[in-house]
Amino acid sequence: MKVAFFTEMSFNGKIPRQHTNMRTEFAWMVALDADHYHLTQTPDRDYDLGIVINSKKHSELVDIARVKTKCKAVAVMQEGPFWLFQDYPLDKQIHYFNNLMAADIILAHNEQDSKYYKGLTNHPDVRVLRSLMIEDPIRDITPAEQRTGVMIGGNFVSWYGGFDSFMLAKSITDEIYSPKMGRAIDGEEQLGIKQLPYLEWSGWISELSKRRIGVHMMRTHAAGTFAMNCAYLSIPCLGYEGLDTQRILHPELTVQDGDLEKARELITRLDLDTEFYQHCSNQAQELYQTHYHESKFNPFI
Repeated sequence: MKVAFFTEMSFNGKIPRQHTNMRTEFAWMVALDADHYHLTQTPDRDYDLGIVINSKKHSELVDIARVKTKCKAVAVMQEGPFWLFQDYPLDKQIHYFNNLMAADIILAHNEQDSKYYKGLTNHPDVRVLRSLMIEDPIRDITPAEQRTGVMIGGNFVSWYGGFDSFMLAKSITDEIYSPKMGRAIDGEEQLGIKQLPYLEWSGWISELSKRRIGVHMMRTHAAGTFAMNCAYLSIPCLGYEGLDTQRILHPELTVQDGDLEKARELITRLDLDTEFYQHCSNQAQELYQTHYHESKFNPFI
């Protein structure tokens, strides 16, 4: 099975297994031994399957008919939350929808997203393509023996729900860390958060491995890599049920959207109940090995 990915990134070729910035889409490319092209490129060879990642910012560049000239089948992969395209101008919303209908397969991040696309399009083939980690670049990272503090999963904007995560973390500790994302706003550092600089993926995993608890009350549900990374490192993580990675890997720390009351109870219990903490830590690692380890990756092809 020869596979090609089409994204808005400008490089051509394959991703090496030791790539230090092994994001989810790179992990898919590695696992499927896929070639990569820019959205506007037409390959000079034929493929069995072309996977088009629908750009959040430039969805108008997607041309399913052109990709089909070189690929026997074409799948459109969701980027971002399922509702994002409804913030586009009307003509781009219609173009986005037409791309979904023109594809042979619609790929979604989560079961919730899959149900959305099935209802929106009545398309006959909508599937979940689970998030994935390629562990090769991070095998030498040894988690700290004495982990400390809480890592929250994003900045203080509604996209990430950073204020909510901060308040939960603050309820048990003043040692709070966060990655700096593209939507960071001025003043966050004044709250005493230890904000990490922009990091490649391997550097992020190294920093995350030092922390004791993860909190990511993000209502914008997409790939769910934060919860997955925490599980790989045996870090208990609180989050919302709309994310498959959260629901599957941290089942006893997952709450309904907006239920911060329950989330506060859970983070307090994690902090004070050693047996519960260890149970959630061990459970996360076991579930990662069962459901999200590369050996369990079940390509949709």
